[in-house]
Amino acid sequence: MNKKASLGQRLCAAPHILWSAIFIVVPLLMVVYYAFTDASGAFSLEGIRRLSDYTTTFLRSLWFGIIATIICLVIAYPLAYVISQLKVKSQAVTIMLVMVPMWMNFLLRTYSWMTLLEDSGVINNILGKLGIGPFHMINTGGAVILGMVYNFLPYMILPIYTVMTKLDHSLIEAAQDLGANKLRVIRDVVMPSTRSGVISGITMVFVPSVSTFYISQKLGGGSFSLIGDVIEMQFQVSNNFNFGASLSFVLMILILICIAVMNRFGEKDENGGVII
Repeated sequence: MNKKASLGQRLCAAPHILWSAIFIVVPLLMVVYYAFTDASGAFSLEGIRRLSDYTTTFLRSLWFGIIATIICLVIAYPLAYVISQLKVKSQAVTIMLVMVPMWMNFLLRTYSWMTLLEDSGVINNILGKLGIGPFHMINTGGAVILGMVYNFLPYMILPIYTVMTKLDHSLIEAAQDLGANKLRVIRDVVMPSTRSGVISGITMVFVPSVSTFYISQKLGGGSFSLIGDVIEMQFQVSNNFNFGASLSFVLMILILICIAVMNRFGEKDENGGVII
């Protein structure tokens, strides 16, 4: 009976394994192959040697990704806590409002911010009528980071909110009974209990922020190229698949290192949260 169950489980898992092999493992192997070969298919380290020319771009991508992740965390943590304290129906409505922008096409969301941030855009028109502006906001590093925060903020809110809804409120009540004020309750009870959600949110925001390219092109005006822009250019414009794969390979290694470091400080507990 156990053998039959084991066989059934394997058959059920087979489509998932096949899907993972075709669409995850094979592409990664292709990236590694092209990263260490030249146009003729011969082994070459030329692409790896050229990476030093893009050190500034790598550092800019990491820096922008870190800033965007920190801003998302600062916004998402108190917001997730407030949402988790609402009534069940209110929670559902609020979470739906958080998710509504994600139902819209990524390109449309980015174009919308272009309209808002332009020198003659909506925001500057409003500021001009108030006698405050206008300000130059488009084609700046701040606009790129703003685009990252807007597009990836829900990925920070949802895992933290999921963990907070499963908090053991008896611990909070016990801390309050022992004389802890609200600040200490949050610091000593809420924050340690929601660490897994925070780590999950950081991972889900940092990874796409570092590797993004369209946001920097449209909101940065090409003046703040990120490593994703360089990779896209190698594949779409230069047709240099080998060097594009080398850049992708190094970016993949950096992301895996960052995930490993963040997971090192995460805890897999029953409160939830996805640790990648």
